[in-house]
Amino acid sequence: MTQRRALIWAVLGAVLIAGLIAGMARAALPQNPVFAARRAAEDLKSATRALSDARLAKDRVAALSRTIAAYEDGLRAMREALRKAAIRERAMRLELGAKRARISHLLGVLQTLQRASTPLLLLHPAGPLGTVRSGMILSEVTPALQQKAEELRAQIQEILALQSLQKTAIADLKMGLKGVQDARISLSLAMEQRTHLPRRLTSDPKKLKQLADNSRTMTGFANGLADLPFEGPAPATRDFAAARGKSAGNLPLPVFGTLLHGFNEADAAGIRRPGIVLSAPPVSLVTTPWPATIRYRGPLLDYGNVIILEPSAGYLIVLAGLGQIYGEVGQILSAGDPVGLLRGKDPSARDFLVEASQGGGEIRQETLYIEIRKDRKPVDPGAWFALKNKVKKR
Repeated sequence: MTQRRALIWAVLGAVLIAGLIAGMARAALPQNPVFAARRAAEDLKSATRALSDARLAKDRVAALSRTIAAYEDGLRAMREALRKAAIRERAMRLELGAKRARISHLLGVLQTLQRASTPLLLLHPAGPLGTVRSGMILSEVTPALQQKAEELRAQIQEILALQSLQKTAIADLKMGLKGVQDARISLSLAMEQRTHLPRRLTSDPKKLKQLADNSRTMTGFANGLADLPFEGPAPATRDFAAARGKSAGNLPLPVFGTLLHGFNEADAAGIRRPGIVLSAPPVSLVTTPWPATIRYRGPLLDYGNVIILEPSAGYLIVLAGLGQIYGEVGQILSAGDPVGLLRGKDPSARDFLVEASQGGGEIRQETLYIEIRKDRKPVDPGAWFALKNKVKKR
């Protein structure tokens, strides 16, 4: 009788423990990272198909820009899915490892029930009444026990699926990285052949170069730039001031990234700049958030490659930290037109897996500095851009 009670209590205890494990597993991550990775892979394949169409599109620049954005979205989604998959796998292994003894107990009970015949399990030393009670308990426990065993099997299968994900992700990442590189090359060629844009002529191009060579601060250069007007009247454009102060999300950020430093916020070195800094993947596409004229492009001071846009009279938008710049001084751009690519180089497919397995941001991020100047004074870009969400919206 003592052994029989021990068996029943073992069954009940095992059911409770298995239920706890399954509940923790379900609460660990509401979204299946395997599904998310597959969806990201499909997005990358869709971008690859779109690349062929973009090369033949009438407006290749716009089509290729959208394709690059689709690739960037897909790669970001794949990176996030791999990170979540690694976290999920570690969490499940820790949970199962912590409950190893009780899971073994559960498996032992299942094996005991499987080996023992039904009459032997129902036989009770206390007589017919005890036998009936024992049968009732076992009839209630056995289906639940089987269910928990199935849940445990599903967890093990999920771990195997998470491991398999890393192998299949390599091919998808290689395809996506090659595709976005091809799209950038095609975009660069399309930008070189883009000759239909309206253009304003500077009164003295030599003075612009002298100004860049002799300026010691961004303020000095920007103020000097304001004194170098274009020939002829300014084009009729929407008033940039009208976009200020509206609801979050009114203007998209020039690059897909997160806010690293706010307006006049000190960086790690204690340096404060009158602008904001975004952190973004290397070689990300940078676009103009508003119709604007290119006032300057090229290296400037310690800002690296810079492009300065004039969205309307009295305003300048400074974008610094570019590795490649598109367009020429005087060209008039539409909102969303590409103006360049961030510095850096694409990570390899294996870099994504290493980052996910190590649980940290091992892939180097680049930065884009954004400054808005009104009437020769810097103003907070947060009045125009959707900084509450801290990410560019596509």
